[in-house]
Amino acid sequence: MTLNRPLFKHIRNHNALFTELAQYRQQAVASLGMKEYEFHKTPKFVDGQGRRLTIEPERSIVLPSVHDLAGVKTKLAQAIPSLTMVTHSEIGYRYPTAALAGLDAPFIKRMRSEYFHRVDEDRSICRPVNLSYGIKSRGKADNRQEYEVWMPDEAPDQSPLPLLIDRYGEDLPDDVRHFAQQPSRVHGWMGVKRAAFEALYQNPAVCGDLIICVALSVDAYNIGAKPDLSFSPEAESSIAVSNAELEWEIEGYYAPREWQFHHDDVWRAINHTLEAINAPLRDFYGNSIVPLTESKTERILSTIKAMGVTTEEIDALDLQPWEFVQSESLHRVKSHDPSRPVNFLGRLNRLFYQPDRQLPSLNWMHDLIS
Repeated sequence: MTLNRPLFKHIRNHNALFTELAQYRQQAVASLGMKEYEFHKTPKFVDGQGRRLTIEPERSIVLPSVHDLAGVKTKLAQAIPSLTMVTHSEIGYRYPTAALAGLDAPFIKRMRSEYFHRVDEDRSICRPVNLSYGIKSRGKADNRQEYEVWMPDEAPDQSPLPLLIDRYGEDLPDDVRHFAQQPSRVHGWMGVKRAAFEALYQNPAVCGDLIICVALSVDAYNIGAKPDLSFSPEAESSIAVSNAELEWEIEGYYAPREWQFHHDDVWRAINHTLEAINAPLRDFYGNSIVPLTESKTERILSTIKAMGVTTEEIDALDLQPWEFVQSESLHRVKSHDPSRPVNFLGRLNRLFYQPDRQLPSLNWMHDLIS
């Protein structure tokens, strides 16, 4: 490990993690000579009809292997002189994410939980904490609506609608509100390990006095071949797809104190920043990019369908996301041995530790992309 990564010490404490990360970001702004600048979150997007929408301004590219992204951090810094990397901002995650809605759904439902080792526990075992529930509009080509809430007391069996209303209020459109009320069912799973870092982008000609904050991440991921992660004869494995994704997302912006907010100016700067990072990446990886227009959650759905799993089979399984938090199912048994209960947590760990498709360590990924 060639770089000091102090944020790894906070990997179980999100409040401490994001507080310290903000301090490093502020130090990076100060190092640019910007005095009395204040941080602002990405604003709500107001459309032509006056609706305030929660928009996720991000882009991503998919590559065959995480090895393809070796040195991407250095390459971006050299290609975009106005992009300043935030020192010590590296932080890694490992998490499984479940698709809770089918291909025909108007939006995507997602359940995600971060996975950490217990102290002195076997490193080949991960356990879920910090369960979140999210709804996204479909596709990844343009800015998407995204709504996400953390579930209380690790209770994903509770209805998330009150939390969504409490957090988003008038920003929650009726179609999203109604979609959240529909029962959820697991359609498939993905295991992800993520190496992430932050950067600051400046371009006075387009962004004026604003400094745009960009979060970049590299995800190595495996998609399960069946919704319950059992062995698939078609794939000869419990894993169907292994790829990598580079994602860049706008976190917010810094502006001079007393700066007057102008909606269109901020969103012009945000969209310009997304494209400014996209341009050199297309040059670097144009011949390797996998031509996908799906989000990662949608990729779970299309992969499961491609493996021949039918809607009827998913309905019959009737899997619920909280079952994968349990070591053993209380009412599910192995098909070949009804005396043995199904260990969903063990199956979920296959997405990370299956020997022939084991996901790399977080520090290895950070070393690779630096």
